[in-house]
Amino acid sequence: MSYPGYPPTGYPPFPGYPPAGQESSFPPPGQYPYPSGFPPMGGGAYPPATSTGYPGAGGYPVPGGYPSPGSYPGAPQPGGAPSYPGVPPGQGFGAPPGGASFSGYPQPPSQSYGSGPAQIPIPGGFPGGQMPSQYPGGQIPYPNQPAAMTQGTQGTIRPAANFDALKDAEILRKAMKGFGTDEQAIIDVVANRSNDQRQKIKAAFKTMYGKDLIHDLKSELSGNMEELILALFMPSTYYDAWSLRNAMKGAGTQERVLIEILCSRTNQEIREIVRCYQSEFGRDLEKDIRSDTSGHFERLLVSMCQGNRDESQNVNHQMAQEDAQRLYQAGEGRLGTDESSFNMILATRSFPQLKATMEAYSRMANRDLFSSVSREFSGYVESGLKAILQCSLNRPAFFAERLYYSMKGAGTDDSTLVRIVVTRSEIDLIQIKQMFNQMYQKTLGTMIASDTSGDYRRLLMAIVGQ
Repeated sequence: MSYPGYPPTGYPPFPGYPPAGQESSFPPPGQYPYPSGFPPMGGGAYPPATSTGYPGAGGYPVPGGYPSPGSYPGAPQPGGAPSYPGVPPGQGFGAPPGGASFSGYPQPPSQSYGSGPAQIPIPGGFPGGQMPSQYPGGQIPYPNQPAAMTQGTQGTIRPAANFDALKDAEILRKAMKGFGTDEQAIIDVVANRSNDQRQKIKAAFKTMYGKDLIHDLKSELSGNMEELILALFMPSTYYDAWSLRNAMKGAGTQERVLIEILCSRTNQEIREIVRCYQSEFGRDLEKDIRSDTSGHFERLLVSMCQGNRDESQNVNHQMAQEDAQRLYQAGEGRLGTDESSFNMILATRSFPQLKATMEAYSRMANRDLFSSVSREFSGYVESGLKAILQCSLNRPAFFAERLYYSMKGAGTDDSTLVRIVVTRSEIDLIQIKQMFNQMYQKTLGTMIASDTSGDYRRLLMAIVGQ
């Protein structure tokens, strides 16, 4: 089955902006998840271990192999809680003005906009008040989102009540002491503590036993379980910076990692990542990007790592109309492509503003912006531009898709699976799970259970809340 004007895969583009007025059919929910636009998932592994007891990176391991307590920005300080900046729980994308909704695509739960039950937009929100005819019978390609949502944070991991770092450190010490390892005891602690609390446990362990917790865990664990545990004990921004460094060191570049992190993080997160990258690895992130990428993809990533996107929640509809016209003239409306116009608009406009621009583009061009990006671009710059558009519509759905393709088919991209589960566990993993279920008609836990095994599976399942 194919769709007029769409890529040769025959799949419609990213949902939400099909042209109105075409009589065609759409496969029933779950039959075809929307295409990722990312290159096939590869492997990707942690750097080799060094004598310091922490993953090395060809000359950039931090002293001692891991940020020592108190030395990393925001690390636990004596008598105080970690101060490292993070994303406020439940921070969302901001509401479209005047109660407008982006039609046909599942929206983030309404906690991101305020209070009240979350709803899938009704067809009337589509330009012209009609459901896109691309879906037979006006059918939305995803099931309805649950009306009731857990209030407050949308992470599956929350700070433990009555937290005692000394007690947890003792539990971990007993779990690793003597012959064999009590993996379940480790899982019970690690999966039920926030990242800040894990940093305190790490500091308490060294204070109590004069030993490095990470070194002991590495000696007791191996493979994917080791990778997952180490990721959980890294300060969150250090983990992002480390992932970017690992993606660019040595031969080859893991472009999909650069796209995932730089195109989805907030300004504050990106600026902290850039500072951490410099302080911990002694390297300039922008220079590394320039040396490892090229062309329009390089320019897009350099724009992203500035952390200067407009984050206002107000939408200027006149600007949206002008931007839509400019994008059309830069692509569909001319021979060749003015890539700089796409880069400028997608790199600087706020996510709510980009939503309005995409709506205006669909009305004006009778084609959704995703389809136009597919026609005008290719390779990693296409993937990066689509990632920005996806995050502007529904960031949890973007990560749900990444998780799906990390496990789909033969083999598992464990590094992507670990990275997303860990980095989103305190931000929006609940929303990601709900989007995953709507988009693929199976739960995230079910797919993880079928693709992993042993203690690695048990820890992943504990984190995702299955």
